[in-house]
Amino acid sequence: MNIPDSLKYTKDHEWVKIEGNTATVGITDFAQGELGDIVYVDITSVGQEIAAHEIFGTVEAVKTVSDLYMPVGGKVLELNPILDGSPEKVNEDPYGDGWMIKIQISGSTNDLLSAAQYKELIGK
Repeated sequence: MNIPDSLKYTKDHEWVKIEGNTATVGITDFAQGELGDIVYVDITSVGQEIAAHEIFGTVEAVKTVSDLYMPVGGKVLELNPILDGSPEKVNEDPYGDGWMIKIQISGSTNDLLSAAQYKELIGK
């Protein structure tokens, strides 16, 4: 299982790559493995200001649909255009081509977990 030390994580299994006041967000390797084959990513929140822990979209796997939660408060700047035609990228490369949104951070990042804390959360 891949859990890069350079990223931050949430209890809802999102990862966050912070660069200044912007962040790239996706779901973790653990989450995509639990969901199984992802067939659709539905994110319609571009341009919206969303609070931490609020839903910014959904991800649909063969047998389930799961909500996606904002790791920190912010404005959704961009969604990954690759996912529209290739949602399987979330399974294949969750920390690379499978990223989901880019946001402008407006809230605190203090609640995010380190890689070690996330590993403890998932029992790895």
